[in-house]
Amino acid sequence: MDSVNIATLKAKLSQYIRIVRGGRQVQILDRNTPVARLIPHSDQNDALPSQPASRHLQDVKLPSRASKNRNSLQALMEERSDR
Repeated sequence: MDSVNIATLKAKLSQYIRIVRGGRQVQILDRNTPVARLIPHSDQNDALPSQPASRHLQDVKLPSRASKNRNSLQALMEERSDR
């Protein structure tokens, strides 16, 4: 597998797309740390697994509206106390 830093990838993107199009994978590095991988596209069923929703959107309770006299830390602490 080829590896490339982000700056080099940006400068030579077309070259790396050709490499991937040829069937090889390219590992993308950010300051020599792997962060992503370019892989060849497959026409097979690559779809990410999915599952039906566990409840309807209408059933989700929205949080109460914050009052103007409350700061964000108070709101966060109140929300966490509900768990």
